[in-house]
Amino acid sequence: MGDPGGIGPEIIIKAINSSEVRNICSPVVIGNAYIMRDALDLLNLPLKIRIINSITDSKPSKRIIEVIDVIPPTPPLRKVGIKKGDLVKGGLSMEEISMEKISKVLRKNSKTNFFIKNKPAAEGGYACVSYIKKAVELALDRQVDGIVTAPISKEALKMAGFKWPGHTEMLADLTDTKDYAMMLVGGQLRVILVTIHTALKNVPNLITRQKILKTIRLAKKACEMLKIKNPRIAVAGLNPHAGEAGIFGDEEIKKIIPAIKEAIREGIPVSGPHPPDTVFHKAYKGDTDIVVCMYHDQGLIPLKMIAFDKGVNVTIGLPFVRTSPDHGTAYDIAWKGIANPSSMIEAITLTARLRI
Repeated sequence: MGDPGGIGPEIIIKAINSSEVRNICSPVVIGNAYIMRDALDLLNLPLKIRIINSITDSKPSKRIIEVIDVIPPTPPLRKVGIKKGDLVKGGLSMEEISMEKISKVLRKNSKTNFFIKNKPAAEGGYACVSYIKKAVELALDRQVDGIVTAPISKEALKMAGFKWPGHTEMLADLTDTKDYAMMLVGGQLRVILVTIHTALKNVPNLITRQKILKTIRLAKKACEMLKIKNPRIAVAGLNPHAGEAGIFGDEEIKKIIPAIKEAIREGIPVSGPHPPDTVFHKAYKGDTDIVVCMYHDQGLIPLKMIAFDKGVNVTIGLPFVRTSPDHGTAYDIAWKGIANPSSMIEAITLTARLRI
C-alpha cells in the first residue's frame, strides 16, 4: 500500500478499478484496510473493501477490493506522537500496549487510523515497511506472482529509524539478494542503473569494473524477463563524449571499457561506451533495447521526459517480480482525489506480463 499519508491508497483504488488491471490479473492489497476505506470514501467509487486473512481466501470480484490487513509492530510511542493518556482513556494499561491494541483503541474512538496525512512521519515509515515485509513473505512463498509497491518516503523511513535509502535496497536486504539493479521502463526507453541512491560526487568511486559488468548481466536478464529476443544492450559513458579518449575523464578507459570487453567474452550482446548525450536518442529510435546508465539521473531524466506519468520501476535480480510506479508519495496532492494512477496501472500490468 505504500505510505498511508501519500497518494498510494488512492492510486491503488483507481488502478484496480480500471479495466486494464482487472482484465489481466487479480490484485490483492497488502496494507491497512481502514486507510483503504478512507480512500474509497474520498473517491466515492462503487466498490467495497473486503478484508481477507490470506491469499487462499481471495475470491476476486469486479466490485471488490481485497485487503490483507497488516498490523505493524509497535513503534516507540514518542516516535509516532501517541499520548499515553489517550491509550489509558481507551482502556489500555501501559503493559498491554501493542500496535494491534493501539489501532483498536483509536478506531473505537472514531479515529480510523493514527497516520499523519500529507507529510512524512514515523508512523508511515513503520507501516509501509510492515506491508513490504508481508508482501515479500507471500512472494517468497509463491503465494503471489509478483509485487507492486506503492510509493514510500525515504524521509519517513529515516524518521522511523530504518537505514534503507529506498525500496530497491530494502527488498534486496529482505531477500538476501546480492546482485540487483533498478530498471526503469517508460515509452520507448528502458534504462538500468549501475549506482542508485547516492550523491553524484560519489559516483566515480562507486562505479567499478565488476559492478558495471554485473549490471550488464542484469540488463541481459531484464531483456529475458521482457521476452526480448536477441537484445541490444548499450552502455552509456560517465563523462562528456564518453571521456573523449581520456581527455574529459578516464573512467571509461579504466572501468567501463574493460567491463564491456568482459561481457562480450561472456557472449552478451553489448556495445559502448556511448556518449550520454546521444545514446538515449538512439534508444528512443529503437536502435537499442536497454541502456546501462552510470548513475540515477543519467537514466531517469530522459525517461521521465518522455514517460513522466507512465514510467515503471522494476527491480532486477530479486527471486520474484517487483515493480512500482516511477514517482513518489506526492504529499502535496495526497488525499484530494486528484492523483493520476497511470504509472500504477502500467506497473501492475507490467508485473502481470513479466516472468522470472
